Amino acid sequence: MESIKRNQLIDLEITAVAFGGKGIAKIATEKGDYVLFVPNTIKGQKVRARVVKRKSSFAECKLVEVLEKSPDEVVLPYQAISGAPYATLPIEIQHKNKQEQVFDIYKKLAKLPNVEELFDEYIGSPENWHYRNKMEYSFSAIGFDVEKQEEFDGFALGFKKRGTWWIVENLEKDSGLFDAEFENKLREIRLFCEKSGLPAWHPPKKEGFFRFLVVRKSYQTGKLLIKLVTSSDGLDKFDFDDFVVLLNQLFSDRIEGIIHTTNDDIGDNAQSRLGTETLLYGNSVITETLLGLSFEVSMQSFFQTNPKCAELLYQKTVSYAVEGKADFKDKTIMDLFCGTGTIGQIMAAKTNAKVIGVDIVAEAIENAKENAAKNNVTNVSFYAADVNKFLFDYPEYTGKIDTIILDPPRAGIAKKALQKVLELGANRIVYVSCNPATQARDILDIKEKGYKLKKFSLVDQFPHTAHIESVALFSL
Repeated sequence: MESIKRNQLIDLEITAVAFGGKGIAKIATEKGDYVLFVPNTIKGQKVRARVVKRKSSFAECKLVEVLEKSPDEVVLPYQAISGAPYATLPIEIQHKNKQEQVFDIYKKLAKLPNVEELFDEYIGSPENWHYRNKMEYSFSAIGFDVEKQEEFDGFALGFKKRGTWWIVENLEKDSGLFDAEFENKLREIRLFCEKSGLPAWHPPKKEGFFRFLVVRKSYQTGKLLIKLVTSSDGLDKFDFDDFVVLLNQLFSDRIEGIIHTTNDDIGDNAQSRLGTETLLYGNSVITETLLGLSFEVSMQSFFQTNPKCAELLYQKTVSYAVEGKADFKDKTIMDLFCGTGTIGQIMAAKTNAKVIGVDIVAEAIENAKENAAKNNVTNVSFYAADVNKFLFDYPEYTGKIDTIILDPPRAGIAKKALQKVLELGANRIVYVSCNPATQARDILDIKEKGYKLKKFSLVDQFPHTAHIESVALFSL
């Protein structure tokens, strides 16, 4: 095994896929099989990968290119992009793989040998294509020609080439993930920007003008909110009025608003910490509806990326929270890591409980309050605070909470915060997770406090990716 070194290129056959979409390849040695993990690969593919981390029994690799497709893969009418590594795999196989991977991680990390008995259902996305309501495209002075399979210097607008942060593949047609009309016309936006004579951002040199194009879509109205992100170097040379005219010509009455943001941060992030934002046209928010409630969504707001599937996720969450309970009068429900308060508002609208939402992001809480007022939901209160600190500052809630809804970020819940949550002594916990691996870890701590995992469901909010959501019901 001394022959395998860091940065080495190696050709492999993927024989299995682990949780999180890591393909598994094995090389036989005198001491047994040496395992190599290659993310974003499919069982049956032959790939070329670069070793990025080497250990005594395994190596972590980065996919460089697919040399031979898997027999399971199919031909698609869309342009392949790095953000959808499993798009060529039939959706039924994707579902099967994700379910098996979650079962495996629950057995290993949560010590649940009977996981199959606890499984409720697998909820697929109502739409497997064109399901996203937000997309971010990158400009780069370093492009990659997909047909010629070679880099070029010039002007590119699309998605990052897999395994790089500096190379962008021009999106020439619909990727199958976002709005088809917008993506089929993205080329015209690119050509307009290129003709301005101003350069695309050069990631290694940290210079250039055009940086990102970010788009939000309302599934309720079909309207588009578009944001152009540039540096300040060349602002006086770009005709923003003509840019507004172009977008209105391309998408006519679909334009809800056009925003320009200056971003001189050297980091590769469309959200500027220091820049200015200008509304060039229309409105700065779009309106979306979930389960009968209306939400105003800004470009910065966190909002579920697949709203049609999010409705199914929230319906499952609510059904677990109210199961077997006819009345919530004089009951309190706590929605922790509530974001813009979507679940909390739905719970408040569907029950007569008092709902308390807590999240550390102040802007998200402001959105939550505004949307609750707009929806005339009065039995919900929102607090901008760290969950652990909030529970420490309000000990009077201990023993007074009927149901807790947890929806933490991908990293899961900090151990101290989870202990504080469990000390509340709620009768029921509904844990919504965008990362079943961290949820599986937390299950052990939850069970130690006397809670029993009653059942869980999986929700496929992101077809063609490795991501899967889990909703789990615990009770004392």
